[in-house]
Amino acid sequence: MRRGIAATALVAALTMTAAACGGDSDGGNNGSKSGKGLSGTVTFWDTSNEAEKATYKALAEGFEKEHPNVKVKYVNVPFGEANAKFKNAAGGNAGAPDVMRTEVAWVADFANLGYLAPLDGTPALDKADDYLPTAAGSTKFNGKTYAVPQVTDTLALFYNKKMLKDAGAKVPTSLDELKDASAKIRKKSGKTGFYLRGDDPYWFLPYLYGEGGDLVDAKNKTIKVDDQPGVKAYAAMKDLLDSKAAITDASDGWNNMENAFKSGKVAMMINGPWAIEDVSSGAQFKDKDNLGVAPVPAGSVRQASPQGGWDLSVYAGSKNLDASYEFVKYMSSAKVQQKTTEKISLLPTRKSVYDVPAVADNKMVKFFKPAVDKAVQRPWIAQGNALFEPIRLQMAKVLSGDTSPEQAAKATGDAFRKLLKDYK
Repeated sequence: MRRGIAATALVAALTMTAAACGGDSDGGNNGSKSGKGLSGTVTFWDTSNEAEKATYKALAEGFEKEHPNVKVKYVNVPFGEANAKFKNAAGGNAGAPDVMRTEVAWVADFANLGYLAPLDGTPALDKADDYLPTAAGSTKFNGKTYAVPQVTDTLALFYNKKMLKDAGAKVPTSLDELKDASAKIRKKSGKTGFYLRGDDPYWFLPYLYGEGGDLVDAKNKTIKVDDQPGVKAYAAMKDLLDSKAAITDASDGWNNMENAFKSGKVAMMINGPWAIEDVSSGAQFKDKDNLGVAPVPAGSVRQASPQGGWDLSVYAGSKNLDASYEFVKYMSSAKVQQKTTEKISLLPTRKSVYDVPAVADNKMVKFFKPAVDKAVQRPWIAQGNALFEPIRLQMAKVLSGDTSPEQAAKATGDAFRKLLKDYK
């Protein structure tokens, strides 16, 4: 996002307005009330997917049982629309929710714009030492806490056990092994081994990290994506297509990937815990044991995926900060996180929840928790989310053959430097 003089002035004005709406310590709306005295309405924007939203709606409305004088207005907002919709509402100082399920890369951006209420010293930030350090990293900006971790995740290789077994292929641990397994699958059944997500830049990160690269070095303010690992990452993705190990689509990649995997058109894909419920509904996985999950195949340097997840943030202009803080406390509590894992197999952000047998014994938790512990932290900077668009554009050009990996890496780095004026 380009922020000129007008945008800067707007942010300053909004910050002042937000403070007047809910941040004045003399207004009786600063989180000082006890939970028993809460009343009014909390509007909650939930960004979970179709397979998850019923669970989140029921959990959110459970807050009303503990606080009968509070009404929770649950609104499911599609992930693809949520970022812009929240900015428009917060920027116009009308229509923004009290609480939002916020993607980890959005927190610093929203906080930088003055749209989020700091949570330090409020009931929302409850038992902070119980959060996984990796999950808590995305909640802080400029020394303050602007969100609490709700769900953590990373990417992994989902595979159809039967298709691999029938082809005599082993679960690949590297991209070379992925190509070998795909060739065996194609020879045996005529099917494709792997679906390459080519329309979403988040899926570029395992290839970049696998080559030992990164987007930026935030500490030293340097651009890294156009180093040699970035070139190799683009090249590795193109090679999977050229070798016929993979298929891809220029658009609607999520639905196409899910449908291809669930129907047995492809044997493998890279995805995260959020896909488990949807995948389990597919014809190929009526036998739940047919779904396998393994670490992403390694590049030439390592196996590595991005640390992702979702946080809960409070709008700075909320008219009901007290109830909003308590709602965030409730939704990020150990008991609610446990229920979330039990219902839809998402990974908790609280260390204590992993000690609960029902969570520790969860099939997907057993894999994803070790993977999350080793996941690569993304740069938690205000422009972090904006870094994905240049990657998306260059991915499309590389995969279609319109540009070379070298040109794509250079163009990505040049775009990053326009976004990050003080980076080298």
